[in-house]
Amino acid sequence: RRKHELGRLPANTKLGSRRISAVRVRGGNYKVRALRMDTGNFAWPTEAATQRARILDVVYNATSNELVRTKSLLKNCIVSVDAAPVKSFYAKQYGIDMDKKNKRPASKNDKAKKAKKSSAVAKFDVNKAPATLKRKWAFRNRTHKIEKSIEDQMKLGRMLARLSSRPGQVGRADAVLLEGAELQFYLKKLEKKKK
Repeated sequence: RRKHELGRLPANTKLGSRRISAVRVRGGNYKVRALRMDTGNFAWPTEAATQRARILDVVYNATSNELVRTKSLLKNCIVSVDAAPVKSFYAKQYGIDMDKKNKRPASKNDKAKKAKKSSAVAKFDVNKAPATLKRKWAFRNRTHKIEKSIEDQMKLGRMLARLSSRPGQVGRADAVLLEGAELQFYLKKLEKKKK
């Protein structure tokens, strides 16, 4: 046996409060093992933007349903992500508040519940924007369209994303928000799973 042949135990990164350990590897370098993760950087390719958001749940893994049951975070697993940072970005970029769009008037009970809930992302008020920003929004909205399924996800407050990094190797959970044909494919898979 040689030192360079050694193998180590898998990290088995799970969903939970952040716990990370460093492992010294060949050449004096360090790998960062994420044992538990609950946040990550989520890229939105069509908007060329990245937001830091909370991972809510692991919803699908092509390898095994066991990995979904244990909430293991691995590369290419499909996770459900908090949509608040994405909504905030969308409001700042296009002046469209997804929470107010197509919503019934809030009752007193709803207002009381919302007051109790504290959001991690500061709310951006579209109405208080300066005139220069409103002109930019008007210009951007002339050519911009958002996919219906993404809009629906934003309204629900959860978005689907695919992990693109290996949390057990790099200690980070970077992901790409699903859209287009890929999103439709995984929505179909999740629908089948429910039945």
